[in-house]
Amino acid sequence: MKLLKYGTIAIIFTLSINTFAQLSSSDFSFILSADTRHFAGPEYQSPEYFLGICTAINSIGPGSFMISSGDIDPPWNIYSDLTDALGKNYPWYPVVGNHEAETEEDMVWLRKYYFNHLEGKVNKGPANCEETTYSFDYNDAHFAIINQYYDGESDKELDGDVSEALFNWLKSDLESSDKKFKFVIGHEPIVSLPDYDNGRHRHKADNLDKYPENSFKFQKLLRENNVTAYVCGHTHNFSIAKLNGIWQIDPGHARGKGDAGAASTFIKMNLKNNKWELLVYRSDETFQKYSLWHTFEID
Repeated sequence: MKLLKYGTIAIIFTLSINTFAQLSSSDFSFILSADTRHFAGPEYQSPEYFLGICTAINSIGPGSFMISSGDIDPPWNIYSDLTDALGKNYPWYPVVGNHEAETEEDMVWLRKYYFNHLEGKVNKGPANCEETTYSFDYNDAHFAIINQYYDGESDKELDGDVSEALFNWLKSDLESSDKKFKFVIGHEPIVSLPDYDNGRHRHKADNLDKYPENSFKFQKLLRENNVTAYVCGHTHNFSIAKLNGIWQIDPGHARGKGDAGAASTFIKMNLKNNKWELLVYRSDETFQKYSLWHTFEID
């Protein structure tokens, strides 16, 4: 694998345009976002918040769908801004974060969202977590959305981990897929990493590494099944790194000025042949404008 970073926006946009010019029918793109909590909905109808990210996504092309890797509390406000900007039929795949797991109203809404929008289109999760863990295929890619707050009995246990019941479901799910690309998406990272640009570091030693035996077992499973990348959230900081043979991608926060400690961020991922490309869009210091900061091409 190689990791290429293009340092100027002009070069990045040229690369992006050339890439799309060569797309085949099986190639596609999608959006990653995370940690929008509180800064969406009626009180935040401003480009300085999540609505600004939705507008920026619409301007560059929203791809086939969005995955939001947790802390989307309250989820109905995220969904409202998203569909207002990108259309009622734009697919959204939510992931349970720790703040949803601790809020009963959020979990009730997410379960209803599954029945209203995802049932019959995705593979349901394990017993007692059927609606908040699920997987689906899109062209040459497989996506496994995992609820790390599932302990086998409840889907809202308040400590992030990969329980035995979740591990067994994920193992069966990944082993049954023959797709070229495989992504696993949860909320908490394997380890917390600093923000790629300003070095801010949050949630140190408060992630899957809190339970090292389960974490190592989880990582081994991803390697054995040739998982393309593990996507997380939780830290509010954008990062990408290869950890023990696994690419970990944290999209950072999508709160706009709701978190001034790091630039607000979203990622557009392009899948093409055997390569995947990350286009990382971040806000300026006013949190009102988004531009392409980084491109990573990996094969």
